[in-house]
Amino acid sequence: MKTGGQLIVEALEANGVDRLYCVPGESYLAVLDALHDSKIRTIVCRQEGGAAMMADCHGRLTGRPGICFVTRGPGATNASAGIHIARQDSVPMILFIGQVASHAREREAFQEVDYRAFYGPIAKWATEIDDPARIPEIVTRAFSVATSGRPGPVVVSLPENMLTETAEAPAALPYTPVETRPGHHEMQKLAELLGMAQRPFVILGGTRWDEASVSAFQKAAERWALPVGVSFRRQMLFDHLHPCYAGDIGIGPNPKLAEAIRSADLLLLIGGRFGEIPSSDYTLLKSPYPDQTLVHVHPDASELGRVYRPALAINASPSAFATAFAELDPGAIPDWADETTRLHGSYLSWSTPPETGPGPVQMGPIMNYLESVLPDDAILTNGAGNYATWVHRFHRFRRYGTQGAPTSGSMGYGTPAAVAAKELFPERVVIAFAGDGCFLMNGQEFATAVQYELPLIVIVVNNGTYGTIRMHQEREYPGRVSGTDLKNPDFAALARAYGGHGETVEQTEQFAPAFERALQSGKPAIIEVKLDPEAITPTRTLTQIREGR
Repeated sequence: MKTGGQLIVEALEANGVDRLYCVPGESYLAVLDALHDSKIRTIVCRQEGGAAMMADCHGRLTGRPGICFVTRGPGATNASAGIHIARQDSVPMILFIGQVASHAREREAFQEVDYRAFYGPIAKWATEIDDPARIPEIVTRAFSVATSGRPGPVVVSLPENMLTETAEAPAALPYTPVETRPGHHEMQKLAELLGMAQRPFVILGGTRWDEASVSAFQKAAERWALPVGVSFRRQMLFDHLHPCYAGDIGIGPNPKLAEAIRSADLLLLIGGRFGEIPSSDYTLLKSPYPDQTLVHVHPDASELGRVYRPALAINASPSAFATAFAELDPGAIPDWADETTRLHGSYLSWSTPPETGPGPVQMGPIMNYLESVLPDDAILTNGAGNYATWVHRFHRFRRYGTQGAPTSGSMGYGTPAAVAAKELFPERVVIAFAGDGCFLMNGQEFATAVQYELPLIVIVVNNGTYGTIRMHQEREYPGRVSGTDLKNPDFAALARAYGGHGETVEQTEQFAPAFERALQSGKPAIIEVKLDPEAITPTRTLTQIREGR
């Protein structure tokens, strides 16, 4: 006979969990007590949204579900931001929520929420345990659901009495991963389509990749001389300096890249859904009937034909497809090889940052400096905002497992994601980029980094405004600034107050020595970069946008 709390922890251990992220609550004290006797590393966070984002980043970088525990009511609703990210980004994670005791259900008891109703639309599966003897079954099923098909977040509600009651239950067994592989017929049909193509293009996206499959596909793309782009914030899926790399397809893509996609006669979409942002509002790839011959590879059959009607649908995970595609032989060098070379050259020009801009701090030279000193395995994280353009356009990702950025466009993600990344990979350099507005949404997780002695670096690009909204505001309502100005703290002083290292950059040339000092400090560090709000994009100022130039 074991308590429900013990059964939860044993089921986590059986499924290979070695760490979890939480904000404690009295609603799941029995789980916290059981964790005391386990080998699972418990990372205590400062706000449930940050904890859920850490779990998301864990799933994003490892492919294994990130685990998060929060308390009921306010804790659960705070965590919803992380669940929304994991859902839209197809990231495996499991959120456990303390719940009111069963006898008090549906009385609007203290902090009671119906989690099936609340999380049903945004979680892949939301359930509640009503029998402690079924805990091993339900927890293992949660792992299976979170990782199979299109991965996503699972929410498990834990009524308080389910955790304290005792039950006799079978020992938990680990979940069985479900793989989907392409059939011989589909691969032969793909080879035929490639044989007839003159202007093919490949777009990589989604999850369920790993280092081996990324490498395998890269080698196959090289043999076929295929031009390869990556979907929005999926840049770690292809080496940016590989001669087949054509660029990232996100907000404001390289016009030459966009034209190559529009004019392609064969489009191979692997792993991704190619939603509103990467498709430029469904103009690069028209929904439901694309102009291009579309081959769509996706691990979830329900995604095939849902938004785009493919000429060939292949129900397979990206990793399994990469293995199968690597076995296809193109024979002679394809006719489109010269176009692939041209597109890579266009990417190199597009990803070279400008040297000048308004104000005393120039982000272009800062990005060039970072490119010269960051190792290939450095992990970069960020949330949302115009500052992120400097990362996505000008940082050249080289390896899998080096990017933590939400395709859902959620602010506040970069700092908690960096905490998870540095805790997972303490030997690697971890850099979080954040705007001033973005940082202050979950910046308190910097305290978590200090608590666990995780020497990450947060680069806060401070321009005193919600920059993306201000940019749109100036375009749509020129000169009518409303609701976008910010008055910020001294971020470097804030870092020191937390017990970390702080630097302030007010001139471009101050950045390099500040970065070196931050690295050498051995502490979590914040580098505040004071950027002129006129430098709202790499190519246009606020004034130019306001004046319609």
